[in-house]
Amino acid sequence: MVRFLLQRLGMAVPTLLIVAVIVFGMIRLIPGDPVTLMLGDMADPSSVADLRRSLGLDQPIPLQFVYWLGQALSGDFGHSISTGQAVLPLILDRFAVSATIVLVAVGLASLVAVPAGMIAAWRQDSALDLAVVASATFLLSIPSFWLGLLMLLLFGLKLQWLPVIGYTPFGEDAGAALLYMIMPVATLVLIETGVVVRMARASTIEVMRLEYITHARAKGLSESAVLWRHAFRNAFAPTWTLIGLILGNLLGGIAVVETVFTIPGLGRLLVDSIYARDYPVVQGCLLFVAGIYVLVNLFVDLLYPLFDPRVTA
Repeated sequence: MVRFLLQRLGMAVPTLLIVAVIVFGMIRLIPGDPVTLMLGDMADPSSVADLRRSLGLDQPIPLQFVYWLGQALSGDFGHSISTGQAVLPLILDRFAVSATIVLVAVGLASLVAVPAGMIAAWRQDSALDLAVVASATFLLSIPSFWLGLLMLLLFGLKLQWLPVIGYTPFGEDAGAALLYMIMPVATLVLIETGVVVRMARASTIEVMRLEYITHARAKGLSESAVLWRHAFRNAFAPTWTLIGLILGNLLGGIAVVETVFTIPGLGRLLVDSIYARDYPVVQGCLLFVAGIYVLVNLFVDLLYPLFDPRVTA
């Protein structure tokens, strides 16, 4: 167990370093000059040179990377070109919005999909199994933006049950915040349920064919006891890994849903910053999202031995 944990921790550090190099290199390949964006095309050359020097852009690329990485490790992601705000507090503020939506959506999707997938596997090739598989396949085929637009049209415009656009923080009005969250959360739940159902079903079918399940049945245990007491733990291990991947992906890739529902989350901030060519914010968002993705998957790996007793080395 200890060696397993140390291996995962050791892999996280070089992964984050590689991600930092990629993010830094991608931003440097974008056409345009951040100094010109900050001061304008008609700025005085001496002012341009002074700002370039203060930002460290007059240094060689390797030195720029070392300086930027050192600042990022200390929590200084720079300042937004558009607003002048510090980048890290801006990212954390938007991340709280995205994290709330994603955590609720993934939690609800898992509560629905894992039992559904296991029951479908238990009744393999039955009408129930076919219905669950067909539903999961249908949900997998729906683009998130299209489903979100359908919800806006039906529940927002036609029925007028829910607000169409906007967002209210929970600290201001919890009731209004819940109303604004229903459609984004429902969109993500429906999309991700299909993925988790298929994984839970496949892993359960594999586990139900193992010898210890046959032995449990031979002892006279009921099918429900075999499924939930003996098969669940081993069957849930691969699904747990998938849930971690989904969680990391959504935290970094929720931009589509946030754009459809005009939610001021991290994904929307990244999209707006790309359009505004706000390089410090884009760079900070990419590094932050990559870091969150690595940390989430590290957390999943660290908990994996709880679900799979074979991981003990």
